[in-house]
Amino acid sequence: MLRNTNRATDLKVISLVSVGCHPKSGRARRAEQDSRAVELGLKLAGGGLTMVHAGDHQQEALRGYLGMGLKDMAVIRQPETADVIPALQEYLQQQRPDIVLTGVRAERGEGSGMTPYLLAEQLGWPVVTRIADVVSIDNGEAEILQALPRGQRRALKVRLPFVASVDLAADAPRQSAFGPGCRGAISSINSTVTEDSLSSDWTESPARKRPKRLKVIKAKTAADRFKAATAKVQGGGGKVLKNESTREKAQAILDLLTEEAVLR
Repeated sequence: MLRNTNRATDLKVISLVSVGCHPKSGRARRAEQDSRAVELGLKLAGGGLTMVHAGDHQQEALRGYLGMGLKDMAVIRQPETADVIPALQEYLQQQRPDIVLTGVRAERGEGSGMTPYLLAEQLGWPVVTRIADVVSIDNGEAEILQALPRGQRRALKVRLPFVASVDLAADAPRQSAFGPGCRGAISSINSTVTEDSLSSDWTESPARKRPKRLKVIKAKTAADRFKAATAKVQGGGGKVLKNESTREKAQAILDLLTEEAVLR
């Protein structure tokens, strides 16, 4: 529950959403992290939350976000080859929100996770990454819980306005209802298109299978670790190189990595 805050209607929150990709089927869907950003936005601003997408306004997967309870969303029309940062920056400068929420990274395309950083840089706002919750907002200052590894949390305070990326540790998104999603309105906004000159020179290819990891001896106790560290190598498969040249030693290492399928 959000505490020590002004009325939720006084807080202007915008959630930036993208089209996700199902990890198994590859079909378009609402993105997991972006939907958590919408869930957090609904907690902060209720029905006053604004959802914004930069891309194709006819993408049906966007209705998965509308099914979370909002009546409408805005889509800034941008082609796939465009750099969406200038268009988003222009829109946010016009709307002047208190908080902008995003996912950590997109599930399609480049997926670099740079969008919140680039937007914050262009707007001159602070950016907070991987947040799990907004605990309170009081006198123009927000108390935030940042997600850390192994379930830990860090309490932070930041002045409004700011940009924040929402981690998977945040509250799970509510189920998307089909009926409200179909009835929701998608308003299209025309904006200046800036071509992404960098990505136009890239060549994309399917990801390769990850290299096989070398066998690692796992030991639970200190005695087991000591035994593993001091035990002699079994099997006689190793080779000690002392007097060989640097080139020969490097070649031996390369041959081993190739044999273990670490390199292909």
